[in-house]
Amino acid sequence: MEMQDTTYDKSEYVETASGNKVSRKTVLCGSQNIVLQGKVIIQSDAIIRGDLANVRTGRYCIISKEAVIRPPYKQFSKGVAFFPMTIGDHVYVGERSAVSAAIIGSYVYIGKNVVIGRRCVLKDCCIIEDNAIIAPETIIPPFTRYGGSPGMEVGSVPECQQDLMIDFTRSYYQHFVPARIL
Repeated sequence: MEMQDTTYDKSEYVETASGNKVSRKTVLCGSQNIVLQGKVIIQSDAIIRGDLANVRTGRYCIISKEAVIRPPYKQFSKGVAFFPMTIGDHVYVGERSAVSAAIIGSYVYIGKNVVIGRRCVLKDCCIIEDNAIIAPETIIPPFTRYGGSPGMEVGSVPECQQDLMIDFTRSYYQHFVPARIL
């Protein structure tokens, strides 16, 4: 099944030399601490908090509208410390999701309206279903499907998840095209 084109206003997006497409309506705090590896799409009204700690994404990551990417923190007696966040290759973050994980592996699908608590670790090839709330410091094993509130394992993911996510994110990127002006 062929994916439908998702069109965007060319004047609203900045395209970098490495193929990243970043909406001008995105809030990038501390942009000097945000590293996008290439072919990353950051849609309008998303927020990435690089001012708190480094945020690094892999290739072919899609951060949907109104998603919030916020580095994890830990409370100490002397105050709060923020830690870097790493996101692997071929990761999809759904609309209005709030992510404060320490590490998101590669080939991970995060649905819409998901809350991922601070310092969670999402291993490669896992799926977080829409509206799930993952408690802080949860470790999500590879090839598992999590859902619900509180989030718990609700199933497994096929061994071909890596191939499915590569196809999905590449196809999404290829079909994310500027609207034709008539």
